[in-house]
Amino acid sequence: MNDRRPSSPETQPPAAPSVPGPRWRFWGLGAGIVSGIIDTLGMRAVGVPLEVAGSDVTLIVAAYFGISFAALGYLLGYLVEQRRRERAMAATVQQQTETLAALRSRLAQSEKLAALGQLAATIAHEVRNPLGVIRSAAQGIGETLRQDDAESRQACSFITAEIDRLNGVITSLLAFARPPAIAARPTAVGDLVDRAVLLAGHDLDRKQLRVRRPPPNDASLVLADPDLATQALVDLLTNAAQASPAGAEVALATHTQDGLVAIEVTDHGPGVPDELRERIFEPFFTTRSSGTGLGLAVARQIAEAHGGQIRVAQVNGGGSRFTLMLPLADGTALA
Repeated sequence: MNDRRPSSPETQPPAAPSVPGPRWRFWGLGAGIVSGIIDTLGMRAVGVPLEVAGSDVTLIVAAYFGISFAALGYLLGYLVEQRRRERAMAATVQQQTETLAALRSRLAQSEKLAALGQLAATIAHEVRNPLGVIRSAAQGIGETLRQDDAESRQACSFITAEIDRLNGVITSLLAFARPPAIAARPTAVGDLVDRAVLLAGHDLDRKQLRVRRPPPNDASLVLADPDLATQALVDLLTNAAQASPAGAEVALATHTQDGLVAIEVTDHGPGVPDELRERIFEPFFTTRSSGTGLGLAVARQIAEAHGGQIRVAQVNGGGSRFTLMLPLADGTALA
């Protein structure tokens, strides 16, 4: 299992409160003493007599002004320090509050996933076997029907197709509910792209979509589980195929960024509204009339298990760009 998972802002400990750099009270003290001396010298310079009963009291006046201004400067500096400290503490409390809220949210999500895992295992055990029996029976009946019995043959074909769809739902549910077990090894980016395009070929061909790919000689390596990374990329390609109009183009591109390899999948669909940028990765959330809403959630789960992430951005002129980011294997770089 790859342990190079970066700390997210939600899980990083809050920073310690920033202590005011200079000690403002002492600066105020020094400024007060200097001000007292300057004021005394200024009074002598303009001819103000500093004498009492014929005796020069310049030093006494300077001491009086210096002590008075020093006390005032010290007090003002202390108030400035307190104000800055209160602001720093308020920022720290706010950050700690946000961190606790994020941790509560993650804990609640973990509890939901644990319950979902038990539910998924029960469904897989209790439902898949009967579905397999029903599918075999429907397929067998369809093979024994007469060629002219089109209605019955269509019904059997419909049963088989719906059972395959339900099996796909169960498979997606299990994939999301079970934490992915990562067996990371150096894997060529080009191989991941080739496999993903091949596996997503049915969804791409159904809409006659053109696929623009990076150079086939790209041998850059990522540190990833090839099967899971391919699955995440297939989910992104399937999402792009569902969002794109017939005959459009789906573009793939790769580049490096901060020790990660970014694999971009760009479609020419309607795009993702700003208010849905984060929600589209939530399990069971979908904007389409069909689908389980688990594809993007599973893809992000796989990316984060590798220590990477998935980003989504709007494309000028329409469409969305989903970027799968995976750790770059040591000693490799994109050409």
